[in-house]
Amino acid sequence: MTIFTLVLLCIFAFTAGFVDAIAGGGGLIQTPAALVLLPQLPVATVIGSLKIPAVTGTSFAVRQYVKTVSVNIRLALLMCVTAFFAAYAGSQILLVVSNRFMKPVIFIILVLVAIYTYANRNFGGHTHKSHSVKRRSLYAFLISLVLGFYDGFIGPGAGSFLILALITVLGFDFLHASANAKLINMSTNLGSIVLFLLKGTILWHIALPMAICNGAGGLLGARLAITKGNRFIRIFFLVVVTATLLRFGYDVFRSSF
Repeated sequence: MTIFTLVLLCIFAFTAGFVDAIAGGGGLIQTPAALVLLPQLPVATVIGSLKIPAVTGTSFAVRQYVKTVSVNIRLALLMCVTAFFAAYAGSQILLVVSNRFMKPVIFIILVLVAIYTYANRNFGGHTHKSHSVKRRSLYAFLISLVLGFYDGFIGPGAGSFLILALITVLGFDFLHASANAKLINMSTNLGSIVLFLLKGTILWHIALPMAICNGAGGLLGARLAITKGNRFIRIFFLVVVTATLLRFGYDVFRSSF
């Protein structure tokens, strides 16, 4: 690997951290770039190495969010623990099973998400949900279980799906959904990292420089999201969902012909 390749990877890592801190979807930028720039490496090695910059960027974003955005600690802890183990399981299955069969399903879901978010101007404003504590905890558990597994198994778009679920099911606004999604995302990344560490697939000479750049991008993105508020995050969310849609659409239609 040349220095030029590493510089390019770091640029993509910074951009991914910035985007992911605001609306999720950083994997949409970082993962394809790394797979293209490192074609000589096994996919599991590339994905495992990318989890280090991903968790670094998310950690910096979380630190910035928790300074100014209120978080329900008990609920967040439940979701983080669930997401950690779900992601570990998803990454374990990724090592032995292809995730290609899921892409057409995700493509259809993303089309519906993009249309709904664009059509509903009030989407992402705080909505009161009259859930009991038990029901709220159950929904939080299920969201973390499903999307934690998804992040470990497939990855791209997981942050955006988390934001969508927190808004739709639990009634969060965009800012609080982004903050909580980063906490959960940090746990999913850690769950995957534990597995890839045990398998010995992480290349630290690639992962560490990218981690520094991803962290810087995550810090800047979180600050911008907090400053600009819900309207800005909603627009950014739409852009990220559309980009994710195009990415999965390309994969789906390319494999069909």
